[in-house]
Amino acid sequence: MKKNRLGSSDLMVSEIGFGCMTIGTEGQKGVHLIHEALEKGINFLDTSDLYDSGRNEELVGKAVQGRRQDVIIATKVGNRRVPGQEGWVWDPSKAYILEAVKASLRRLGTDYIDLYQLHGGTLDDPIDETIEAFEQLKREGVIRWYGISSIRPNVIREYVKRSAIVSVMNQYSLLDRRAEEEVLPLLEKEGISLIARGPVASGVLAEGGASKAAKGYLNYEEAELLKVRERLAAFTGDQRSMEQLAIRYSLAHPAVATAIPGASSSEQLQHNVGAAAAQPLTEQEISELRSFTQANRYIQHR
Repeated sequence: MKKNRLGSSDLMVSEIGFGCMTIGTEGQKGVHLIHEALEKGINFLDTSDLYDSGRNEELVGKAVQGRRQDVIIATKVGNRRVPGQEGWVWDPSKAYILEAVKASLRRLGTDYIDLYQLHGGTLDDPIDETIEAFEQLKREGVIRWYGISSIRPNVIREYVKRSAIVSVMNQYSLLDRRAEEEVLPLLEKEGISLIARGPVASGVLAEGGASKAAKGYLNYEEAELLKVRERLAAFTGDQRSMEQLAIRYSLAHPAVATAIPGASSSEQLQHNVGAAAAQPLTEQEISELRSFTQANRYIQHR
């Protein structure tokens, strides 16, 4: 599988990654899915301390035992569980990050994290303090590189300006093109990579995803989504399935290093990996696909 450099780092990531959030909590099934992903050429695994209260990191750690050097592990920090309290609170403080990384390392069964990402962020955060924490962990060899997972353009701009992030994880698909106006041009200019999550838009752009359109997606209503699916189905041809076409769209921008669709079954994983073998989109195809959807913009997330 083709690999791309992640920003200015030395990490070479498979263009199709694996968003591990969807593997569930059943150990054997989740580990098997990750093993299958690795065997099919995926080397980039994305998890978080937030997913299943840390269980997801544990399964990733179990799956990579004996092959750690062949895998690039990305995990996230910033959501802190308070004993005796439901849910999480947002905590991007230096003290919490330096503490939380120890628990992630333990669950992952490793002594270093390839890519450590801030799992959110606002302009009210102590941004310089957060950056200090990541820089310290990098100097200590606990993490190799760091990035942020954010859909807030103003926050992204601050980290681009003030830190040495190598990546931004951002929702990006044919149905969510918000990054195209503000985020992607900035990252391309600065040599920072986008990690595209949600390339099949919560399954709406998957081959059998018509039923998922009933819930709507962003500012799209069901009828609009079904019309997009109809036009995509006519566009796919013999070489690409609908989800593979959607994944190739997310990969088409030069700032995107990897797309991370999730998979909860071997069949879904096989469809995702198939996008690596599918023909890249031409400029004409990209233009035509954009005509099917809205060039939506960020309004609320600032």
